[in-house]
Amino acid sequence: MQFHLSFPVAPLSAAIQYDHELLLMGSCFAEEIGEKLQEHRFNTVVNPHGILYNPLSITKALTSYLDGKVYTPGDLFQHNDLWNSWDHHSRFSGLTPEATLDNISRMQAAATHAIENADWLVITLGSAHAYILKENNRLVGNCHKVPAGNFYKRLLTVDEIVTALDNVMHRLFFRNKKINILFTVSPVRYIRDGVVENNLSKAILLQAVHHLVNKFNRLFYFPAYELVIDDLRDYRFYKEDMVHPNELAVNYVWEQVVKAGISPASQELLHSIAEINRAANHRPFNPESAQHRQFLQHYAAKVQQLMAAHPQLKLDDLLQRFQ
Repeated sequence: MQFHLSFPVAPLSAAIQYDHELLLMGSCFAEEIGEKLQEHRFNTVVNPHGILYNPLSITKALTSYLDGKVYTPGDLFQHNDLWNSWDHHSRFSGLTPEATLDNISRMQAAATHAIENADWLVITLGSAHAYILKENNRLVGNCHKVPAGNFYKRLLTVDEIVTALDNVMHRLFFRNKKINILFTVSPVRYIRDGVVENNLSKAILLQAVHHLVNKFNRLFYFPAYELVIDDLRDYRFYKEDMVHPNELAVNYVWEQVVKAGISPASQELLHSIAEINRAANHRPFNPESAQHRQFLQHYAAKVQQLMAAHPQLKLDDLLQRFQ
């Protein structure tokens, strides 16, 4: 008897390679996969605005990179002794406007460079629900724990998501002739919106994304949502909050990303780096033993070989671990 539904994930026709530059944006699931890419030494910028959930906030952030926007004190507000930006995640918030703007400016510069040079933009859409500030009808990327009574909550339509993304895609393709865009929908279940409401939100995102993927040649879709919801399909693959996929689920999706999204030559290099990472995290029983010194010398030599063969890889920290 079959108790598990699996499905093949079609390989991307334009695979990701180690010499590519990547920009990842979107929900917290984008950060999970982004951390995996960085751990395996891909040249990756992850969420330069911080975590963003709805498509309009993501397109607003992309537009700020394309426009070279410089944030000023007028873009900030103070709440709970912190200075915040409505466009950014609370990780950018600081005790002074200068501290907040310093954090924002540093990542804004990195994102502006990435948008000009990236080979891949990976967008993970989390929710079709958006929050609008009542005071001035402003879309916010993060509510910063401001009381809920200050916002309208609105379910975005397929048409306005498609229009917003379509406009920014045209600008992006004009600016960066080589960029490919990979869409995913986050498997995180936003049950705070309600179970029915969460499913409706995901359906809107899926419809919008597939409309765009069918329209542009350089747009692709990776089924992260389906892998967790339909393939794994079990609460044991969620954290205790029953909302976020756990480490097992993230690793399973990552395996499929590697198989379907990364070129065979880069997969081989990735597995070599994964082996070195495991060795670097190994805790010896006796650090002073001859056996452990031999172990360190062996992996130091491996790192040096990789650095010689792939000079674009930044492996100095690993080499220091073994030396």
